[in-house]
Amino acid sequence: MSMTTENFGLLAEFVEPDELVEATARIYDTGYRDFEAYAPMPVEGLPEAVGFPRSRMPLVVLIGGVVGCLTGFGMQYYLTVIDYPLNIGGRPLNSWPSFVPVVFELTVLFAALSAVLGMLAMNGLPRPHHPLFGVPQFDRVTQDRFFVCIRRTDPLFHEQTTREFLQRLGAKEVIDVPL
Repeated sequence: MSMTTENFGLLAEFVEPDELVEATARIYDTGYRDFEAYAPMPVEGLPEAVGFPRSRMPLVVLIGGVVGCLTGFGMQYYLTVIDYPLNIGGRPLNSWPSFVPVVFELTVLFAALSAVLGMLAMNGLPRPHHPLFGVPQFDRVTQDRFFVCIRRTDPLFHEQTTREFLQRLGAKEVIDVPL
């Protein structure tokens, strides 16, 4: 199958996880940046080889938790001090210790929701279709094969030189990925 301008990129298949990590590190060191690696299991050293930046998820979850905490406290403060103040047993209207259970629950709820929604957004999900799903060999990524896909949008991408580069890395097969 010849490469056309309608292709997504090139997919290289590897048999062993060590081959994948070594190839990915060499791809990154060569200067490619618009590529992804796929494996059927967690592979030690692969995130570093791909050049993953630090995740922003902890910050998203922290912000969600703080918003939940402030929402819980603000809601209860408004209800007991401003909207419907009741003086029961001479206690102060702003009796914050009684607010703790609701504040805690809303903190956990907002943090969990922000974690789920943040994960979906940062991963670009839901994604019902990806061009790699059209490559028959890619079905084995969930079983026993390891893949690297260099996208056509990478500034260093050139069909022939990228194909030869991937073959020199020891790829079992280099496959065109149609859109």
